[in-house]
Amino acid sequence: MALPPLVEPAAELTKEEVERYSRHLIIPDVGMDGQKRLKNAKVLVVGAGGLGSPALLYLAAAGVGTLGIVEFDVVDESNLQRQIIHGQSDVDRPKAESARDSIREVNPYVDVRLHDERLTSENVLEVFRDYDLILDGTDNFATRYLVNDAAVLLGKPYVWGSIFRFEGQASVFWEDAPNGQGLNYRDLYPEPPPPGMVPSCAEGGVLGVLCASIGSIMVNEAIKLVTGIGEPLLGRLVIYDALETTWRQVKIRKDPETPKITELIDYEAFCGTVTQDAQDAAAGNTITVGELKQMMDAGKDFQLIDVREPHEYEIVKIPGSVLIPKDRILSGAALSEISQDKPVVLHCKSGGRSAEALAALHRAGFRDAVHVGGGVLSWVKQIDPSQPTY
Repeated sequence: MALPPLVEPAAELTKEEVERYSRHLIIPDVGMDGQKRLKNAKVLVVGAGGLGSPALLYLAAAGVGTLGIVEFDVVDESNLQRQIIHGQSDVDRPKAESARDSIREVNPYVDVRLHDERLTSENVLEVFRDYDLILDGTDNFATRYLVNDAAVLLGKPYVWGSIFRFEGQASVFWEDAPNGQGLNYRDLYPEPPPPGMVPSCAEGGVLGVLCASIGSIMVNEAIKLVTGIGEPLLGRLVIYDALETTWRQVKIRKDPETPKITELIDYEAFCGTVTQDAQDAAAGNTITVGELKQMMDAGKDFQLIDVREPHEYEIVKIPGSVLIPKDRILSGAALSEISQDKPVVLHCKSGGRSAEALAALHRAGFRDAVHVGGGVLSWVKQIDPSQPTY
């Protein structure tokens, strides 16, 4: 079911704008009226990463008059495999500024507003307030629930997308939809997954071109909502499998058990980055990469265990480490491979997974085991910068 246009049309298009958007103008469903609505629209994109990159470029090309960007990170070389709004010369620049400059090259008529800050419960309502529509391309559950709840409290629609390895998902959420069929993200996912259950793209990877597939779907939904054409994805979840090249849809219905959202909460605590057991195990049992290097230089006899996955181990490793993936430790299958007569030191990419494995070892009786805070990323940064990071 089509929804009423989200935005009133602008007064006019200039001669230059008519020429620029002519291929839109000759589509009867869009036409002059739809393009004027796009010109008058204020759209906020949360994240200028994998999904935000194609979304921002195509929103700009489509003629959205005002584009806001929420992004506090800087461009890293590992981003360039998929975050096409940034280039080699942008490495180490703030992503928000890099994205703004690329947008200006695509369309100088777009007013770009930067929010170079991390979204929190304290600032999100103020950041969202002046925009008509939100696009959420973030890759962590805490921010997804924060965006959802803020949009609900402000009565704003938002387009959501998610990517992981070869699969992408997209939908539209709008609690106050005028057709009376409003939904929010909690109707799809009432609770976040247990900590450590779903790896992030930084841990599990993502096929770069998948970002374009899902990002373009998100922009398509934004255009439909702004102009009031077509049938938006409200009440439908689209799932794309890039390996099989298949699309499927899942109906989403309002969950009567979903509690009414009346306030913002502590979303980091709600989602949890690691389990409480892992936090307790790491407290007082965490060493730095500097301390690990000192142990090596002193010739201490200990077992250094890398709990990452084999494909990560092939990219970069700490010398002397043996690979025992976390899941084999959590299941107990690898306990016989762990030394009982010398100290055990665990590490992973950045510290989260090794903390989970450490808690499992403590429960199994390896009470003296410790883990390395910061993991292999800190090792490369502080000890051996000749090795690559990922």
